[in-house]
Amino acid sequence: MPTSSHTVAVVGASLAGATTAVALREEGFAERIVLVGAERHLPYERPPLSKGYLLGSAARESVFVQPETWYAEHDVDLRLGVRAESLDLATRELVLDTGERLPFGQLVLATGASPRRLDVPGADQVDLQYLRTLDDSDRLRAALRPGVRVVIVGAGWIGLEVAAAARTAGADVVVLEQAAVPLGVLGPEVAGVFADLHREHGVDLRVGVGVAAVRPTGPAGGTAGILVLSDGSEVAGDLIVVGVGVIPNVELARGAGLAVDNGVAVDAALRTSRDDVLAVGDVANATHPLLGRRIRVEHWANALNQPRTAARTLLGRTDAYDRLPYFFTDQYDLGMEYSGHAAPGDYDQVVVRGDLAERAFIAFWLSGGRVVAAMNVNVWDVTEPLQRLIRSGRSVDPARLTDADVPLDDLVGTTPG
Repeated sequence: MPTSSHTVAVVGASLAGATTAVALREEGFAERIVLVGAERHLPYERPPLSKGYLLGSAARESVFVQPETWYAEHDVDLRLGVRAESLDLATRELVLDTGERLPFGQLVLATGASPRRLDVPGADQVDLQYLRTLDDSDRLRAALRPGVRVVIVGAGWIGLEVAAAARTAGADVVVLEQAAVPLGVLGPEVAGVFADLHREHGVDLRVGVGVAAVRPTGPAGGTAGILVLSDGSEVAGDLIVVGVGVIPNVELARGAGLAVDNGVAVDAALRTSRDDVLAVGDVANATHPLLGRRIRVEHWANALNQPRTAARTLLGRTDAYDRLPYFFTDQYDLGMEYSGHAAPGDYDQVVVRGDLAERAFIAFWLSGGRVVAAMNVNVWDVTEPLQRLIRSGRSVDPARLTDADVPLDDLVGTTPG
């Protein structure tokens, strides 16, 4: 039987956690793998929870990373419904809520993130809905139907995807956003496209307003309630969904004395401040070789791709995770892909190729003439050249970016700038 020094323990039976196990086996690791997850479901992907699965267009089986038989066939000890309580690095043991102390040689933290809670008076008096887990999506899917009035707090990606699903199901929808525009990270030039999209589909989108308090309209603990807004007005809903961001689950790492900074701080090889402990997915704040700083990305692509780098690092074949951040959304008849990283302050100009009004365009975020991020809306098969353009670091004439007659490949050139 393999000794504990050869055991890799993975905490978090998520997409990132399960894919770490897959990558280890594919990279040739033949020793023991233990995958520990607090949920009782098989590891699953999260994007369908606010997209196809919530809409009812994707089957339940489609959300799972691997069929149940895969774990036994690949000798992965899958522990579901088991929570890791603490991490003892001195003895290299993971303390589980079953009382077991699980010894390991190396550890991967794939603990993800948890929804940020609405912290206002009365919030504990109403059963506010959050969307993070498969069970959350099941509850919302059952509740979204014609005649139900849904109030959504937060016009980020989750909030707007839930709004689209609710309207598609025939529910009445109000979306409340504290910022001046939805999806403020995109900037006003592009955010307006999504605001117009939802209003055209009957969403009552209100911006520049926060929530001051919550009041139940029935017995405490029910889903119906009234939101008292910062402007003094009130909004009633049969169902209140909160999507105001997430908080990385760093409790294990912090308790063990690992470096924590907006997530678990890791290097480009995904090692924490201890070489025998790695972190992947939503919880990992990773040094990005191309961007030259740490970033924490809460999207599917990181959870899917970081585990390959982590597996190679665990096997002594140190690699660097340098994929560009990537995410996508589907709302009504709008499909979008985004590559790169352009947080507020990271860019000084946004230019567009195509027609914003027709919702068929590519937007480019520039910093000093270099493209740092790009988003294609209802324009397909362009992700690869857009990512090459970003990675090239070239300065590009904005007039060429906006000219649809200039092929994207011509913007990249043949050598890095």
